[in-house]
Amino acid sequence: SYTKMNKQLVNIVEQQELYNILHEVKNQFIFEICNYSSLDNFIKVSNLDTKKNVDSLIITNLRNYEKLLVHNFTKNNFLMIDEFPIKLEKLLDKINIQLIKHKYKNQANVKVKRYNLNINKRVINFNQEELKLTEREIDIILFLKDNNKPQTINNLQNVVWGYSSELETHTVETHIYRLRKKVKDKFEDENFIISSTNGYEI
Repeated sequence: SYTKMNKQLVNIVEQQELYNILHEVKNQFIFEICNYSSLDNFIKVSNLDTKKNVDSLIITNLRNYEKLLVHNFTKNNFLMIDEFPIKLEKLLDKINIQLIKHKYKNQANVKVKRYNLNINKRVINFNQEELKLTEREIDIILFLKDNNKPQTINNLQNVVWGYSSELETHTVETHIYRLRKKVKDKFEDENFIISSTNGYEI
């Protein structure tokens, strides 16, 4: 699972219906959910526990989003759902991807094997050599880094791409192939992403 020890927190503020739906299936999550019926109540609680401001994700409406930006929250804390109705699987994918990114957002340099990955600049480097990455490639690297075992194409497709019916299996393989080739060409490293019968791993 992504979070080995402490589960990340998703705060649902003034979105009771959404909370009810997620609460029904919360045992499937790798994160905790917390419900706040009022914005004022959430602000009060988060002022007492400032760690929440850094570590948590907030799902709320646009009006509250604008109000919360003045309370030590940043845009990284928010997940804006801009399409309704939304399938539950798609919503969970959005949350999971945002949590992966959020987990690392305060670290300009994330250690991945012998490399430093700078998420903000979208580059990976080793010994003065630097390679530019796409956002999707960063998502793939973070997801693989966060799991201790090989990940199937299905897993990558579901988590990194979201449950997209029009996505073909070879899309994932093509992205992985390109990423491995970029790393091999730049750093002469053929084992950055390891491929086995069980899937891919870093």
